[in-house]
Amino acid sequence: MTAMLAARAEKGSDAPRMTEIPVPEPGPLDVLVKVAAAGLAPGMMRLLAQGAFRHLPTTLGHEAAGTVAAVGGAVTGVAPGDRVRVHPNLTCRACRYCRTDREMMCAQQAMIGHAAFGDVPMPLYDAYHDGGLAEYVRVPHWLIDPLPDRVGFDLGAKVHDLANAVRALKCADLPLGGTLVVTAATGTMGTAAVKLAPHFGVARLVLVGRSAERLEAVRALAGDVPADAVALEELPDGWESSGRNDLAGALRRLVPEGADAVLDFVPEGPASAQAMTSLATGGTLVHMGANRAPVPLPMAALMVNCWRVVGTRSCTRTDAAEVLGLLGRGALEADELITHRFPLAETGRAVAEMQSRAEPIWMAVVNP
Repeated sequence: MTAMLAARAEKGSDAPRMTEIPVPEPGPLDVLVKVAAAGLAPGMMRLLAQGAFRHLPTTLGHEAAGTVAAVGGAVTGVAPGDRVRVHPNLTCRACRYCRTDREMMCAQQAMIGHAAFGDVPMPLYDAYHDGGLAEYVRVPHWLIDPLPDRVGFDLGAKVHDLANAVRALKCADLPLGGTLVVTAATGTMGTAAVKLAPHFGVARLVLVGRSAERLEAVRALAGDVPADAVALEELPDGWESSGRNDLAGALRRLVPEGADAVLDFVPEGPASAQAMTSLATGGTLVHMGANRAPVPLPMAALMVNCWRVVGTRSCTRTDAAEVLGLLGRGALEADELITHRFPLAETGRAVAEMQSRAEPIWMAVVNP
């Protein structure tokens, strides 16, 4: 096979374009993966509009799983036919961040089929910017993880999002038996965090989202952990206005002593700032939603309440390994998180549906 179908981003485009391009040739240190499933991220088109994609045109998609089709001459430990998932983080692997399980802070950090985050030369991203929304993807051999037999390709493609939730939960530094607030709880990251919360000793969850109906469906993901919900649609009119704190008030009524942590995945608006003020003394807000809204909070509030605010933009290889271990042992069952599957040829429709949120989508994959 010399040609393949791929979902490409081009300069000025606001939707993926399906194009036939050559199948990539693996170099000496490369692995060529025949893609069985690729994950979809609703924010990738927003990043494209913001200019975060350095190489255009490029094949989209930073999440992929499949079968090894070919390996380079210098590659060992990986063979054609192996079931694998692709770890998307391109980093230098040598700096102080990469050597201390903080690879997302590496100056070289970028993701295949996705954005580059620094302003330094990025030779790896230059060479491997094409992603997995295609029939084949070429990656350096060190980004290949074996996929446990009991883990299907669809879930294997979404290990990255589960690992992101693991990183956020680690950053929260929750006490055993703690109370956790999860904002944007009906989205990809929210549902992943809810599913993983029992593995981090969470004793109570409070879920925040737009729709009461959609929040009710997410409650079931918490298993035996009690889960309350706050629907933004049920807050008083004008809750988003400056000076209002209706969301924090609703959270405080549920948890008068305050929450031990907030995992904040809200992409825009005042919910992030209002949720922060529901924290208990010494609590932590972890933000992973790229919200650009300012936080109208005096620094004195952080000081007096001993609050921590932690930002994190991705997971590490260690986080992904922990997820694969949980899935491989059967300690975590997460297939129910994948609510939508699309053929590769309909990637454009899939992205449009994820952006519109007209119906609830937890995780979505594309199958070539």
